[in-house]
Amino acid sequence: MSDKLAPAGKHKYIHDGNTIYEWDQTLSEVNIYIEVPTGVKAKQLFVNISSSHISLGIRPNPPYLDRDLSERVKAGESYWTLEDGILHLQLCKAEKGQPWKSAIAGHEIDPVQAESEKQRLLLERFQEEHPGFDFSGATFNGEAPNPRTFMGGMSSA
Repeated sequence: MSDKLAPAGKHKYIHDGNTIYEWDQTLSEVNIYIEVPTGVKAKQLFVNISSSHISLGIRPNPPYLDRDLSERVKAGESYWTLEDGILHLQLCKAEKGQPWKSAIAGHEIDPVQAESEKQRLLLERFQEEHPGFDFSGATFNGEAPNPRTFMGGMSSA
């Protein structure tokens, strides 16, 4: 697989030695990146995003990926694009701030990575709520609280 997928630091799902997709998350979205075969155009793709499932592939073939998401999304606010041979799905989290352990159900990252994601999202929340402060050097002792529910929770906007 080429290096034109998501930047370094993204999570990869690898099956039989092949990268199937890469993904990352922010407080409000999950992004999935899939390299498509050379020459495939957007009009050849089919992508269906529901609140808890994605199905996608190249017409007229069976779906390349037809799986449940690990958490719920706002399907009407989620979308996809194809640029430079990369299918990018931008999924709007149903629960802003909720840390995902995987983009696709059953493809969970290891517990150390999951804790690191939770910490990163909590720092992102702090930065969003306090834009005048610099949290880039902040660290955690022990397990970080859930960014969605910590200190009364966050607004869903």
